Amino acid sequence: MIYFDNNATTAVEPAVLDRMLPFFTEHYGNPSNTSHALGWAADEAVNLAREDVAGLVGGSPDDVIFTAGATEAINMAIRGVAAAATGRHIVTVATEHKAVLETCRSLEADGFEITVLPVNADGVVSVRALERVLRPDTVLTCVMWANNETGAVQPVERIAAVLADHPSLFFCDATQAVGKLPISMDGVDLLALSGHKFYGPKGVGALLAKPSVRLVPVVRGGGQEKSRRAGTLNVPGIVGLGAAAAVAGQRLDADRRAMQDRRDRFENAVLHHFPDARVNSAGAERLPQTSSIMFPDIKAADMMAQIGTVAVSTGSACSTGSGKPSHVLAAMGLDKQAAAGTVRFSMGRHTTDQEVDAVVRALAAFS
Repeated sequence: MIYFDNNATTAVEPAVLDRMLPFFTEHYGNPSNTSHALGWAADEAVNLAREDVAGLVGGSPDDVIFTAGATEAINMAIRGVAAAATGRHIVTVATEHKAVLETCRSLEADGFEITVLPVNADGVVSVRALERVLRPDTVLTCVMWANNETGAVQPVERIAAVLADHPSLFFCDATQAVGKLPISMDGVDLLALSGHKFYGPKGVGALLAKPSVRLVPVVRGGGQEKSRRAGTLNVPGIVGLGAAAAVAGQRLDADRRAMQDRRDRFENAVLHHFPDARVNSAGAERLPQTSSIMFPDIKAADMMAQIGTVAVSTGSACSTGSGKPSHVLAAMGLDKQAAAGTVRFSMGRHTTDQEVDAVVRALAAFS
């Protein structure tokens, strides 16, 4: 099996696993109990991971709230801000992950008005359009850093500049961008990430929230994470998240260049065999290892079945199998047939040139 589905999840890096293992069997203390050495060791490990995670995204360790993944972090950000706010208007974008869109829509029952901005044919939102819909009662603007299906990168810095003069908080779902692009919390009030997208374990993530953000807890209980998120901390997972962040920070530039070179070579080869195919979001800045390719007059499901030794997807892993067209591609103007002919190829840190060539040969055989 050749794995080209790294946007769905990545393998845990061996060095990350090595860091995690002792916290299952040796240093298994509860970090909330600092009355003995086992608790001290766990607490220290959590704090070190907090520093590594914050360092990767240009934040402060005090901003980090550990969660069970990006979906929880997203719900914490949107629901937490909404519960603390007096305004009743939230802005988001049509191509956001379902975790963002569904959480925003759920707030309509509480009297919130949700404005969903369109995107252009490359999947990028207009900053001017955002400026036009901002209102005095806009309490939160939700724009992802990079799209999980197409890899399109949003103009985060320009959005942050617009919101700098507005009371709306800026929440950025950076789940797909962390570990692949340089990330900064400058101008961003809240940021979500998940470990399994950058070679860490599943079931652990973080929400970074600046001290100025009023955030009502979504999960209440024992007062962990400075009373922002209750529950016993997943120490092995948090250690793994921190280790993955440290590795990603060291390798970021080299990984980015290598993955982008392979992506471009892969796309050129595919377009040689399928001249009528189209790379979605080709006109936008993209993640360095993501290729969303539309094959006209071909059903993606048929292609995926024939190239069964290659692990790819039709879009978001969270929506695969739903039978519904991708809301991301629909927002970009693709009709149902074009969306049904789209395959997402997402390479990773350990993808080889030989694997790229093998996938191209498998696709060429289908043509």
